[in-house]
Amino acid sequence: MGHHVGVAGNSGSRGRQTVRDMVLSMLAVMGVALVAYVTIPHSSNGDPVHVVDYSAAFASAKRAAPYPVLAPQGLSDKWRATSVSYQADAGGHAGWHLGFVTPDGKYASVEQSDEPKNDLLKTVVSGYVPDGASTIDGQSWARFQGDHYRSVTETANGATTVVAGSASYDELDQLAGALKP
Repeated sequence: MGHHVGVAGNSGSRGRQTVRDMVLSMLAVMGVALVAYVTIPHSSNGDPVHVVDYSAAFASAKRAAPYPVLAPQGLSDKWRATSVSYQADAGGHAGWHLGFVTPDGKYASVEQSDEPKNDLLKTVVSGYVPDGASTIDGQSWARFQGDHYRSVTETANGATTVVAGSASYDELDQLAGALKP
């Protein structure tokens, strides 16, 4: 009988040890989680913007496209690139897309294609109607206002460039003015 009491006593202390180990493990895990939380960058205002680096896609699109592909140079870091793509559509037209969140928190994109201008505008600025013009680097860009987006548009060198979005014409003009091959 005394032997059984000893076993019971050992299992009791082993039970306390297990609980202690579990608590220590939990504290260690929580410590690691806290360090990770503190060191992994995250925005204090819950900003969901996922910024992309488009330099490699731009270099590759420049090699592939049948027209001079444009991307902005010299914009402030308040312009955050969020999407990039280059692809040929079913009709064989080459399309370059670069999307941004503007300094004002609006959306603006650069869309370039060798498809007919009106087809590109229909896709990007649905319900578009002429809305005057912007003069950007001495060139006249046609303004269009659509159901949801507005744009400044130019056709040159075998491609139409549409700078469109919910951004103001001022911001669209700024993005268009920064475009370089």
